Amino acid sequence: MSITLFDTTLRDGAQTEGISFTVEDKLKITRLLDELGIHYIEGGWPGSNPKDIEYFKAVKGLKLKKAKIVAFSSTRRPKVKVQDDKNIATLLEAQTPVVAIFGKCWDFHVTEALKTTLNENLAMIKDTVSYAKAAGKEVVFDAEHFFDGYKKNPEYALKCLKAAEEAGADILCLCDTNGGSLAYQTQKTINEVKPHYKTPLGIHAHNDSECGVSVTGMAVHCGCTHVQGTINGYGERCGNANLCSVIPILKLNAGINCVTDKQLKRLTEISHHVAEIANLPLSAHQPFVGRSAFSHKGGIHVSAVAKYPETYEHIKPELVGNERRVTVSELSGISNLVYKAKDYGVEIKKDAPEVKELIRILKELEHQGYQFEEGEASFELLVKRALKKIKPHFELVDFKIQNSKEGDLPTFVEAQIKLKVKGQILESRGEGDGPVNALDDALRAVLEKHFPELEQVKLTDYKVRVLDSQAGTASKVRVIIESSDESCSWGTVGVSTNVTEASWQALVDSFEYKLIK
Repeated sequence: MSITLFDTTLRDGAQTEGISFTVEDKLKITRLLDELGIHYIEGGWPGSNPKDIEYFKAVKGLKLKKAKIVAFSSTRRPKVKVQDDKNIATLLEAQTPVVAIFGKCWDFHVTEALKTTLNENLAMIKDTVSYAKAAGKEVVFDAEHFFDGYKKNPEYALKCLKAAEEAGADILCLCDTNGGSLAYQTQKTINEVKPHYKTPLGIHAHNDSECGVSVTGMAVHCGCTHVQGTINGYGERCGNANLCSVIPILKLNAGINCVTDKQLKRLTEISHHVAEIANLPLSAHQPFVGRSAFSHKGGIHVSAVAKYPETYEHIKPELVGNERRVTVSELSGISNLVYKAKDYGVEIKKDAPEVKELIRILKELEHQGYQFEEGEASFELLVKRALKKIKPHFELVDFKIQNSKEGDLPTFVEAQIKLKVKGQILESRGEGDGPVNALDDALRAVLEKHFPELEQVKLTDYKVRVLDSQAGTASKVRVIIESSDESCSWGTVGVSTNVTEASWQALVDSFEYKLIK
């Protein structure tokens, strides 16, 4: 069975709340999608905004390996000749080899949203598709609201598809626009619809019932050969079918070679890259590509996975470019610790006395509120310190923080620190927007003179969580700091009833981690 993948991240995905792609962003994503092996890339709706028109001009300069660029539009407007419709003119001016034209297939939408007759809507579909075909375009007909329309008025929904087919559409894509269909309902509808048409069917599912991926998988099972979706499931409301799940499911579970093995291995990388461009955090628990998709926390799980990965992994993580992670926590057993120590380049035996002591320390620290799943660099330092594999590069003598505010001016924060570095007592001052920023400034003023590699370290994320809110302003807090340099990123953790103290712990670990690396 041959499947074509149609990505609409740049059009449907761009409608996600919080996303605003620039033209350059869209060109970057286009290159990534082409490298992933996507067959069709829907670039936008040229009739809706100048940015999409600019994209279609710019994308002509890209040398794509495989993907065809698609421009999107509605059918002609009611009571307007197709050759006089500005949207259709702009669609063809985009000069893409493929166009996607959506038409209403739910009678309720025709009469209430378009305010036209059912017959006029059929003429709009037929006129627009045939006009695009006459212009030499490959046409994907997006049957908007098809599943809802079929439930309410199956005869009319079928007539809409027939109008597109008779006009020459190359694909009839069935859209679950409101995202309310379940997989078994999709199966029933497609099985009833498919015998009526010779034109290949496609599926465009939304995720409002969190069934976008399952509906897509069922549609393929029922014979749909054209699959639409977005990277990371981006899209309006709750998003679209997530291609980062659909692609590995089709290839690894259904045995359909929609992309090559080499392309599949880039899935995690491309998912994360698109998330960075979109400036949205990627869920750690996203299947296949999330950071936690192949993480193991319970000691029994880790012990089993170390021997036979398939005991708790449905696929090998490296197939999709991801990796197995073993996390450490109060649920961890000796297997976790030994596994992690090996990752850190430290060989220890399960029955070594240091192991039991480390487990005790770990459980005590987690009881205090430490969380090492997002602060793995702090845990690596903990292990290596306990096993006497490293010595601190610097030690705190003391620090002071002074806050001052005058009128409506921003708060001024100054930090004074005293450190012991290579046997010397050194002092410095730092300024910042807040205490952590000021401490960071003061630390760097001392340390970068002795350890210039610290100039590469950037604080990329900072999170504070209150651990026992019932204690009010005396509550313990956990601070997670994410840092990065030119080659990697790492997380460190601190816990205290004083947010500055907790931040200091995490900040110091961040610098120490860089230095031991």
